[in-house]
Amino acid sequence: MQFTIKRDILLKSLNFVQGVVEKKNTLPILSNVLLQLKDNKLSIVATDLDIVFYDEIKDVKVLKEGSTTTSAAILYDILRKISSNSELSFDLKTENKLSLKSDNSDFNLLCLPTDNFPTFTDEFEGKEIQLNNNKFLKMLNKTKVAISNDDTRHYLNGIFLHLTEAHGRNFLTGVATDSHRLSSSSLEIENIENFSSLILPRKTVFQICSLLAETNEKLSMQTSENKIKFCMGNMKLISKVIDGKFPDYKKVVPTNNDKSLVLSSKDFINSIERVASVSLDRKEGVKLSINKENVQLSVNSANSGDGNEIIKANFSSDTLNISFNSKYLIDIASEIEDKNLKMILKDSVSPVLIEDASDKNSYYVIMPMKI
Repeated sequence: MQFTIKRDILLKSLNFVQGVVEKKNTLPILSNVLLQLKDNKLSIVATDLDIVFYDEIKDVKVLKEGSTTTSAAILYDILRKISSNSELSFDLKTENKLSLKSDNSDFNLLCLPTDNFPTFTDEFEGKEIQLNNNKFLKMLNKTKVAISNDDTRHYLNGIFLHLTEAHGRNFLTGVATDSHRLSSSSLEIENIENFSSLILPRKTVFQICSLLAETNEKLSMQTSENKIKFCMGNMKLISKVIDGKFPDYKKVVPTNNDKSLVLSSKDFINSIERVASVSLDRKEGVKLSINKENVQLSVNSANSGDGNEIIKANFSSDTLNISFNSKYLIDIASEIEDKNLKMILKDSVSPVLIEDASDKNSYYVIMPMKI
């Protein structure tokens, strides 16, 4: 195997590989990236057995076809430190030694044979669904803030993708919850049939977000019984879906809250961050003392002191005291597009609905804290 390629082209692909390859070294081959030269193209494949990333690079000079696997992390680190736009020369000297030369640099990378690299099927029964790249990315970004990190409830470790209908229109809706907060965002979609609901794993969500943020290629999605495939130009991401049943989230979305609080999204975030600075534990609660014209935010830490700040607001009722996890509030408020954030409350212990006037297809629910 022998080829030359521009450093920036290969580095871009290897950047995506870093989010996929197995870091724990349980199987050494899973820390490697597969490099395959065939038909004047360089194929790049990485996997952790749950996710597979494929990229196909045509802007490469193939001198001799072949394939090998080498450490994804080491190759990426070397390329990051080589000058931009340098030409790289690769030559597989022996089955376990890959030569890399560039300018005055010369490296010999250890390889593992491709026979040990996992193989995957690319056959999907589901119909290919065309999606708007930017709108799907926006939906995932708004939803992922509430993905659970609790592995004991694995069915909450991802985004629940399913079809919904409202006002005669069809939507692809994403929902995530960690039982303390819930996020939901929907994308209007046409000509979608027989889409089976699925739970997209957390790692896959973050990986597809990083891919979509870096490409303007058309996006398509295809599903099978326990897998999902995303295609963007020459790149593909195939992932297992979470085997489990997502809870009936609609039961926790409040429908009879009757008190409305409107305040500046930016001022709210900045104020929370300032008063929360008094505590080293960002999970500590921030108390909101609400009246008709303003909100007093306060944090009281037994270990480090207290902080208070008042910001202007518009409240439809008289007074209400309620407390929240400050980090959860900031996460949600940061996703609000409108200059104002709207909280719809009932009392100091019931779930609170948060809406975005600039995005009617998204909403959030957050549980109060007892402090």
